[in-house]
Amino acid sequence: MPKLPGVSHERAVRALKSAGFWVQREGKHTVMTDGERIITIPRANPINAFTMGGIAKDAGLSVDEFKRLL
Repeated sequence: MPKLPGVSHERAVRALKSAGFWVQREGKHTVMTDGERIITIPRANPINAFTMGGIAKDAGLSVDEFKRLL
């Protein structure tokens, strides 16, 4: 899986919001949904590059699509 550079929690949430996701709940992790998929984002700064690649994949986005949303 291609890696993404470490991304801050806030940038990841903002990028996923522009992809059609919204925040369902927040705590130690932020849980977002688009009505079909549910993804969990850790509140770490920065989020590990390998973890961020997995989150983008779970959201149905390619790494390049996610990078454009950042």
